Amino acid sequence: MNTYQVVELLGDGISPELSRSVHALADVLPCRIEFTPVDLSEPNRRARGAALYDEAVELMKRHRLAIKYPTATTAESPNQVLRDLCDFAVIHRPVATLPGIENNFKKTIDIDVVRIATGGTYEDAGRRIGNECAVSVRVIERQPAAHAARFAFQLAAAQGKSVVSTSKWTIQKATDGLFEEVVDGVRAQFPAVQHRRELFDSLLAGLIMKPERYSVIVCPNEYGDFLSDQACGLIGSIGLGDSASYAFDAQGAVRIAMFDPAGGTAPDIAGMDLCNPMAALLALTNLLRHAGEAQASTSLRAVLLECLAQRCSTRDVGGTLGTSTFTAEVARRFQARLAHA
Repeated sequence: MNTYQVVELLGDGISPELSRSVHALADVLPCRIEFTPVDLSEPNRRARGAALYDEAVELMKRHRLAIKYPTATTAESPNQVLRDLCDFAVIHRPVATLPGIENNFKKTIDIDVVRIATGGTYEDAGRRIGNECAVSVRVIERQPAAHAARFAFQLAAAQGKSVVSTSKWTIQKATDGLFEEVVDGVRAQFPAVQHRRELFDSLLAGLIMKPERYSVIVCPNEYGDFLSDQACGLIGSIGLGDSASYAFDAQGAVRIAMFDPAGGTAPDIAGMDLCNPMAALLALTNLLRHAGEAQASTSLRAVLLECLAQRCSTRDVGGTLGTSTFTAEVARRFQARLAHA
């Protein structure tokens, strides 16, 4: 049985309940996960300050795998602090139609949004020039763009998919032009993977009209942020998705991978056995996939989707179960699936 050391970044609100759900599923996996907890809750951040982040980052660098639960943004954004300290260069957001979830979009969508985690317009808050003007700097760096492009092509190659790179290179000729130039360089290393380039505004419309034309999409920072939320809106929920952040070494290998649910802390239902752990468990499936436990990852994801389709789920998505009961049912079905595999 393989053993994995995983740093568990605990947060606020519903974080303890999500952690219990993840542990319950980890207990029935065909591999062993040994969690090292770090308390990133808001009271502990106030008490310990920078030393707490230093401890978390040191552990993440040592063990290379982490799962993070929602944290409240108060004096700072823990997500942003970790992104900077770990040098996360790529954010991966899978978005797919979920059975049993009502939405206003009647087609099926199944995409992987791969975005540069740094730069774009997010690095500079800008400044005012007098009363009538404001400016900010937009940054695209070659190395993060290369990491994102390589991750996208590797993902597409592994899954037999194609890659679409998207930006506004016809207008942002320097910045987005550099991004597309880097993508072209990486594309040459993956001759078997089909690739095309689309302007970002055209892609937004195309994804709605013909979603079947899109699988892996790679883009600069803010474009990926916008696209991820639009895609989640199409499937009917921003809170049911998961995300992964990656840092790389000089040779392009992943040195830290952090997986997290996309939802917030939901303080209004914290401790009431009402929260939906679906996104946290999907994050666990991606962690397993990254660790090399492909069968466990695929089986757990299949069970989660089966539960959704049958409305064997929490109240927020049309079911009747509480957090703990839903988790127990997922664990039971997962064990049964493994027994018959």
